[in-house]
Amino acid sequence: MADLYPVAGKKIYIGGVKATQSTDFVASDFAGESWTEIDGWETHGAFGDASQLITTSLINRNRDLKQKGTANAGSMQNNFAIISGDAGQALLRSAAVGTNKNNYAFRVLGNESGTPGSAYFVALVMGAPEQGGNANVIRMIQVNLEINSNIVVVDPS
Repeated sequence: MADLYPVAGKKIYIGGVKATQSTDFVASDFAGESWTEIDGWETHGAFGDASQLITTSLINRNRDLKQKGTANAGSMQNNFAIISGDAGQALLRSAAVGTNKNNYAFRVLGNESGTPGSAYFVALVMGAPEQGGNANVIRMIQVNLEINSNIVVVDPS
């Protein structure tokens, strides 16, 4: 039976500006990247490819035919507890500024024993607004990452 691991203990990192490319990324494309951990990660958003649906209505068959279209790695919606002075959050906020149109490298590090697995991707930071709540919640920022690449998964060893 495979080992199962909780989400707790995973980490997320932001790297530098990274342009998209016409082919899928591979792990070596992220080698040499300088990573800064983003502290206060409270909610881990979903990420990974899903295909668009192409539907063609054929009159003579009285049937819709469906095909897979282009892949989209999604919008990763994360929440972070605001931690003053955190370098990773400062980089996120800088990347989220409306005039900043750059894609950034991201790394999600697993929590497996030994050498943990990683997932790498390139994304736009669409915003980092502070979310509301009641009197008994921590101040948080909501960060939406619009992923502009494939997800490169490196299995744990």
